[in-house]
Amino acid sequence: MKKIIYTLLILGLCLSLQAQSLQGRVIDSSNQPIADAYIFTPSGDIHSHSDALGKFVCRGLKVGDTLKVSFLGFKTIEKTLAKEDFTEELKFVLQEAFFELDQVFISNSVKSANQVAAIDLQTNPVNSSQEILRKIPGLIIGQHAGGGKAEQIFLRGFDIDHGTDIAINVDGLPVNMVSHAHGQGYADLHFLIPETIENINFGKGPYYTDHGNFTTAGFVDFKTKDQLDQSTIGLQYGQFNTFRTFGLFDILGQSENQHAYIATEYSTSDGPFESSQNFNRLNLMGKYAVNFNNNDRLSVLVSRFQSKWDASGQIPQRLVDNGTISRFGSVDDTEGGNTDRTNVLLEHTKVISNQSFVKTKAFYSKYNFELFSNFTFFLEDPVNGDQIKQKEHRNIYGIESTVFQSLSGNSQDITLSYGVGLRYDDVDGNELSHTLNRKTTLVPIALGNVDETNLYTFINAEFDFGKWLINPGIRADAFTFDYVNQLNTEYTSLSERKAIVSPKLNIIYNPNQHWQFFLKSGMGFHSNDTRVVVAQNGQQILPAAYGVDLGAVWKPSPRLWINAGIWYLQLQQEFVYVGDAGIVEPSGKTERQGIETGLRWQLSDYLFFDSDINYTHARAIGEPEGENFIPLAPDLTAAGGFSFHHPSGFSAGIRYRYIKDRPANEDNSIVAKGYFITDLNANYTFNKKVTIGASVENLFDQKWNEAQFATESRLFSEQESVEEIHFTPGVPFFLKASLQYHF
Repeated sequence: MKKIIYTLLILGLCLSLQAQSLQGRVIDSSNQPIADAYIFTPSGDIHSHSDALGKFVCRGLKVGDTLKVSFLGFKTIEKTLAKEDFTEELKFVLQEAFFELDQVFISNSVKSANQVAAIDLQTNPVNSSQEILRKIPGLIIGQHAGGGKAEQIFLRGFDIDHGTDIAINVDGLPVNMVSHAHGQGYADLHFLIPETIENINFGKGPYYTDHGNFTTAGFVDFKTKDQLDQSTIGLQYGQFNTFRTFGLFDILGQSENQHAYIATEYSTSDGPFESSQNFNRLNLMGKYAVNFNNNDRLSVLVSRFQSKWDASGQIPQRLVDNGTISRFGSVDDTEGGNTDRTNVLLEHTKVISNQSFVKTKAFYSKYNFELFSNFTFFLEDPVNGDQIKQKEHRNIYGIESTVFQSLSGNSQDITLSYGVGLRYDDVDGNELSHTLNRKTTLVPIALGNVDETNLYTFINAEFDFGKWLINPGIRADAFTFDYVNQLNTEYTSLSERKAIVSPKLNIIYNPNQHWQFFLKSGMGFHSNDTRVVVAQNGQQILPAAYGVDLGAVWKPSPRLWINAGIWYLQLQQEFVYVGDAGIVEPSGKTERQGIETGLRWQLSDYLFFDSDINYTHARAIGEPEGENFIPLAPDLTAAGGFSFHHPSGFSAGIRYRYIKDRPANEDNSIVAKGYFITDLNANYTFNKKVTIGASVENLFDQKWNEAQFATESRLFSEQESVEEIHFTPGVPFFLKASLQYHF
């Protein structure tokens, strides 16, 4: 590992700064840096990207050349270079503009393909926590408890459950929970207030050195705003006693170098169920950011989230078919739970030189969780029923420091990033118990304390040869797993250690501003639950994922963006801790391969269309043909719609999402039903101060199953158990109205 780092550094230094270059910085009208702005000559032969500080270097320019700067949501500007521009840092100040697709350019950036998320945020802003993850092309979610639990996630032929194979972060703060009481990788994103989102960065596959654990299907990074353009208060009210109010309040006003705001959100709903879900959630968030005169930056984020709910649970299809209960009825309506999370995040950027800086983040989270469920009714306990409780108290500590360097040589530019980090999870009372009516503990099934440490380091290099970008990287992760079983009569501490090295290599070819071709490859992993690790004596506890993507991005006209690709991903043997049963289940090797297509089209100045279609073939390796299906793995999904935005203040959109029927068990004898759902929204803003709106979920009132599983269960009146689809119904026609005031 050290030899690789030293080799890359020496190579970069030997080539450094031999060619004349122009240095610049891209900022907005509030003096805030703009990262990932595209800087280029009209021919596209010379180009660059701004870094996290808004800085860039362009090599090979001369007096009289024209340089353009472009970024989503801002006017593209150009400048004819004069002699004095080469003697000091050149500053570009971008002005906000009505979004147009011709603001988006294709360049030789590893991130080009994920610009679709930024486009979608501009054309279809999120207004609920349910919509946040749907901004990722190909990602489908399902809610088990009407907004209480974390969403079930589907991506690239994975039933990711609540986060086993996708890493989710907010401002660098990890959302996924290792060795969680309900399931490995549990990622409850409900502490994020939708209106605070500035942008979304995502990547599919295990190809990114700065993302480690859980990054097999991919990652999603949310960036919150450092400042507010204006303060806003809002109200939403809808069917099923649904109510939401939120506020974003600017504290320091139009201060040039420092900004602060407070955001809050409160939501309640009874849901469409016959037994009220009594859902409520409170979010509080504060953020402060300051820019120092030497371009150093410091930001502090503090947030608090708490939620409580009741649930009707998943119901068996047989009871609905024979008319015993309705789709919105229940077998055990005593399910539900409560959770809370407090976060503190500090991020500091220190400028070392004009071409290097260090970004350091430190975070702390305090988390509590309690959930009551009953999936099998009276299968295990014919008298009291099978209700279970999952509970834990957790503290998370973390720190990461990354160095970014830009170097220039005779034939290529080099960008290096290398860092080291630590995450420590301290979990007390990780519990699974058999309970009755959410009050009485009948039998403790599992109870213990978990201590899990992840120490990691990585190095990433980008060699820019103009039309070609070569991006090698490597990452090393070391884990320590400790578990104390509190059900043992004598003190017993079990401990295991494991490490994994994950190489990556991405190649980008950008022949002109209309095309990009990419080949991405790499190895990733997801860790297994600590209780699995100690139960298996440290065997195969960091199963590797091997992936490759081959595709292209094409912009045939200024207002049309098309991306397409094929991909392959193989996972090694892994063990799964079934949090609902307290047992360890082995699963063999799997492989997935697929095709992804996406389109973003601006049909007129104000009308946009987008569509994503994804096909996946997912199978278990080594199992007999016909018995090798991966339960709940979707093979065909699609999403898209039209959106209309007019400068007068009127906006509207109609959107669809589709998922095809898919196998619910290994031999496809039980099928999870697909669905096609359409949503509608419309808004109007008066004098840039007052916005009124309305939205409809499930416009055509389709009967659909949001979450569904092949489950063996037995009712109190039944002599024998039955395995079939158990489901949580999707919301019926759901009308909401909204009112916002901006000041």
